[in-house]
Amino acid sequence: MGQKSRNNRLFHSSIILLLVSLSAALSSPFQLQTLLPRPLPSAPTLSWHDSEPESNSLEETSQLDPLSSNTTLEVQLELHHVDALSSEDTPELLFDLRLQRDALRSGTIYSLVSKAVARNPPRAAGRRSGFSSSIISGLAQGSGEYFTRLGVGTPARNLYMVLDTGSDVVWVQCSPCKSCYSQSDPIFDPTKSASFSGIPCRSPLCRSLDSSGCNQRRMCLYQVSYGDGSVTFGDFSTETLTFRRTSVGRVALGCGHDNEGLFVGAAGLLGLGRGILSFPSQTGSRFNRKFSYCLVDRSASSKPSSLVFGDAAIPRGALFTPLLTNPKLDTFYYIELLGISVGGTRVPKISPSLFKMDQDGNGGVIIDSGQTSVKVPTLVLHFRGADLSLPATNYLIPVDSSGTFCFAFAGTMNGLSIIGNIQQQGFRVAYDLAGSRVGFSPRGCA
Repeated sequence: MGQKSRNNRLFHSSIILLLVSLSAALSSPFQLQTLLPRPLPSAPTLSWHDSEPESNSLEETSQLDPLSSNTTLEVQLELHHVDALSSEDTPELLFDLRLQRDALRSGTIYSLVSKAVARNPPRAAGRRSGFSSSIISGLAQGSGEYFTRLGVGTPARNLYMVLDTGSDVVWVQCSPCKSCYSQSDPIFDPTKSASFSGIPCRSPLCRSLDSSGCNQRRMCLYQVSYGDGSVTFGDFSTETLTFRRTSVGRVALGCGHDNEGLFVGAAGLLGLGRGILSFPSQTGSRFNRKFSYCLVDRSASSKPSSLVFGDAAIPRGALFTPLLTNPKLDTFYYIELLGISVGGTRVPKISPSLFKMDQDGNGGVIIDSGQTSVKVPTLVLHFRGADLSLPATNYLIPVDSSGTFCFAFAGTMNGLSIIGNIQQQGFRVAYDLAGSRVGFSPRGCA
C-alpha cells in the first residue's frame, strides 16, 4: 500500500508538471483545446420542467410490480445540482463547500472499502447482530451532488430525493418523527398510503440489510449509520415509487423515524449502487438492468440533468468498458483505468498496475455525479476498451473571477482512485448491468 501511495503522488505531480509545461509551449506538437474562462457560477435555478400534478388515484398511473411483472419500463427523470438548495450562498462559498464535500466523500469511500476488505472471514449470509455494526456512507459528507423529484406511496406524494451511486439502501423520512431534520416537503406519512407494507424479520429482504433488527411485532427494522455520527433508523418496508406517470410497486425502502444530521432539504435517498438492495438491483427485471445519467454542469442553471432507466438509457455510439467486481464489497462500480494522456502523449510511469485492484479488494478505480479563450492540453483517460477525451471544463475549474483555474484532480493517500462527477459532466454515463459494463457518450445529453 505504501508503494501505491507513492505512485499516486508521483502520478498527480507528473500530471500537474506536464500541464504547466504544455500550457506554456503553445508551439509544441502536443494536442490542445480551447478553454473559455468564466467566473464562478452562482447557485443554479431550481425549476422542474414537464412536471405533473400529484395523482390521487391509482388508475392515473401504470402500476407495475418489480417482483412479478414481465413488462419492461423506460422512464426519465430530471436531476438538479445540490447547490440549487443554497441560493443565498456566494459563488466563492459554494466552491469551497464543493471542495470540502469532495474531500470528505473520498475519505468516506476509502473508509467503507477498507472496512469491507478488513472483514475476515466474510460475514455468513443471513446472520445479523442487531445494530452493532454500522455502514459508512457519503450522504452526510456530500455524496448527493444531484437530486430529483419522485412520488412515494399511494396516492403518490412528490418528494425530493438525493441520488447516490455509492450507496444502496433507499430511504425516506417518515412520521411519526422521533427526530427528523428539516426538509422542503411535508414528512411522508405511511398511514396515509394504501401501498405501504412492513417487511417480516424472516424475509430475505430483511436479512439482506447490513444492520437489521426486529420490533415487538417481529417486523423488520433498519439502521444506517454515517461517518460523522449521523443516523437513519426506522421500519424497513415496501412501498410504491412513481416516476412521472409510471409506478413501480413493492420497492424495499427504509421508513425513517429517527434521522439525525443528514442532508437538509431532500426527503431521503434513492440508492443507485450495485448492491442487492439498491433501486437498480431491486427493479432490474423491469428496466433490463440498465440506467444512465447525464450530469450537466451546475453553472448551466437553465439546463437540468437527466436520469433514464430502461433500454433507452443506453445511447448509440457509447464507448464501453467492462465492470469489475470487488470480492469484498458489492456497492461500488469498479472499472479498469489503463493510463492517462495529456496533450496527446501518455503520461510516463502511469502503468495499469497503478490502478489495479488486488485479490483482497484493495485499490482499483470506481466511478461514483469570459470573453477570452486560452489553449490548454487535451486530457484522455484510457480505460479498457474506451478512451475518454475530457472537455477542458471537466479538468480545469474556475476558483475566482480573475481567470484562475484549479486542476480538478487530487492526489490520494491510498490505493483507491475515483472518477468523480466533475469528470463525468456533459457525458451520458450508461450502466449496463446486464452486460456488466459502463459506457460513455459525449453526445448522449441532447
